[in-house]
Amino acid sequence: MAYHEQYSRYVGMVEETIEKLLPQTREDLPREDGIIPAHLCEAMRYSLLAGGKRVRPVLLLAACEMLGGELEQAKVPAAALEMIHTYSLIHDDLPGMDDDDYRRGRLTNHKVYGVGQAILAGDGLLNYAYECLLDHAAAHPENLRGLVLAAQAIASRAGVSGMIAGQSIDLLSEHMQPDAGRLAYIHAHKTADLLTAPLLAAACIAGADEAQTEALLRFGRCMGLAFQIDDDLLDVEGDAGQLGKQTGMDAQRGKMTWPSLVGVQASREKSRALWDEAERAIAVFGECAWFMQAFAQQLRGRKK
Repeated sequence: MAYHEQYSRYVGMVEETIEKLLPQTREDLPREDGIIPAHLCEAMRYSLLAGGKRVRPVLLLAACEMLGGELEQAKVPAAALEMIHTYSLIHDDLPGMDDDDYRRGRLTNHKVYGVGQAILAGDGLLNYAYECLLDHAAAHPENLRGLVLAAQAIASRAGVSGMIAGQSIDLLSEHMQPDAGRLAYIHAHKTADLLTAPLLAAACIAGADEAQTEALLRFGRCMGLAFQIDDDLLDVEGDAGQLGKQTGMDAQRGKMTWPSLVGVQASREKSRALWDEAERAIAVFGECAWFMQAFAQQLRGRKK
């Protein structure tokens, strides 16, 4: 199967699972317990179904399949991870954070539903993701430990010592003099942690050994750091029409970025070195890593 066909296959699994987990509800005042009010569900779905490449859930599914794990057991964790990623984008776009008007080429959640409902939509996606993860683990006693460890890997890397920690330091660092150590911490947690999370979750589900898990961790970490540098470069050099959001905002907000620290050319060289290291890390899996290698190459060449 060709790379794009395989990618579409994984995306199809994610979309199908999301629809099963979060269908549009019909009542604003549900008469039964366990039903999401319709307006809240609509706001959650607005951002969750806004498109995007589904990078993180595709990584989880692909890594699980590469390791010989059960794809059926990986679908719900993959969809839950996309819910967590989407919640982080909704909150990231809020006036108290980046104050963005557009995401993926259309109005951000708070511009459509208001700030209060956008906060709740993000909170809803985060909490519902964990509901789905725990319900799924309970439904598979034959791999309860693996699924609970997968949920733990996702939670810890999305949480207060992971992505949220990176976001917090990122906010505190605005308009500060660029610092390499601080910037490395921000990128490792704000971005890389949510790219290592799907790989570690897949390792838990598939029962990977220590060497396999370490190789996946190195692959994800290098890819995440390179991805963020490229994102910083796109904000300087990218096309707003292609990106689906405004450019030049990092400088306007006083964000600490690699281009602001070392310049554009050195940032490109750093990105290139990290992508090369990521490809070396995944190469240890041999021919069965063909999709992961192609995945990294596609992400490496992105323009949006």
